[in-house]
Amino acid sequence: MRKVLVDGDILAYRAAFATQDRVHNVPYRGDMERDLPPSWLGKTGGKITFKGFFKCPVKEIIGHTLYYASFQQDFSPKDAEEKVEILLDFVLEETLDFVTPDQYEVYLTGSNNFRFDIAKSHPYKGNRKATDKPKYLQHVREYLIKKFGAIVSEGEEADDLIAIEATRLGPDTIVASIDKDMLQIPCRHFNFNKKEWTTVDEWSGTLFFYTQILTGDAADNIKGLYGIGPKKADKLLLGCTTEEELWKACVKAYDGDTERIIENARLLWLRREEGELWEPPTVSIDATTQRTAIDQVLKMTYLKT
Repeated sequence: MRKVLVDGDILAYRAAFATQDRVHNVPYRGDMERDLPPSWLGKTGGKITFKGFFKCPVKEIIGHTLYYASFQQDFSPKDAEEKVEILLDFVLEETLDFVTPDQYEVYLTGSNNFRFDIAKSHPYKGNRKATDKPKYLQHVREYLIKKFGAIVSEGEEADDLIAIEATRLGPDTIVASIDKDMLQIPCRHFNFNKKEWTTVDEWSGTLFFYTQILTGDAADNIKGLYGIGPKKADKLLLGCTTEEELWKACVKAYDGDTERIIENARLLWLRREEGELWEPPTVSIDATTQRTAIDQVLKMTYLKT
């Protein structure tokens, strides 16, 4: 059965951010006794309150004093609920050609992410601040759970649950998200921000994952190799046709620091089954390497005798 797996973390954050209380200072030059029509604010929602005019300290070149009209825009929890419904409705409308409206699931990240314990080199998501969270974020999350039955992860991220479910359902699954990390999952992807569709097969998903091992992920504070961006990573992995070769290329790029590679890989990898912890592929030893290893053992044995 085809199903749309929706990244609820993104929806909740965008809805909450869009309904943050804010002040708008609008450039205005004219009769100060005449009201400035706030019609441009009518489409943004919330309660609009005119706070007054104030003078800009810098004069324009033409010699007129520049004034600003100040508006306070206040939102309610209801505004945030309506906003997240609009976002979710858009996702479902865009995917109607592939599934029926009721064939979807919304996923949210809960508590106790295992990645915080794995990260040793740098704190996982250590570059984020709690103060960055919008006012109604928690309210929107609770609304998604109550009204839309959003599934909350525990001990892992919503991305992991989405990857597990997409793997179980197969490549016809649709993942709706703007998070590039999802592109390691073999299925259909809908970026609802860019309105773009992408189909990821097994190999392209694996290649994307190893590219991330080299570049890291700044958004999650995962440090890749210094100076390595997507283009350089592509060159380093050029010509690889198996996962073993991708692994060897990464080991070479990291100067043999497999411990750091595995740490980054486990932070970046989206689980395909519950409790999974990523492991590097089994690398076969070619005949020359094997002969050299045997010779070294024989030499050491000979020296001991």
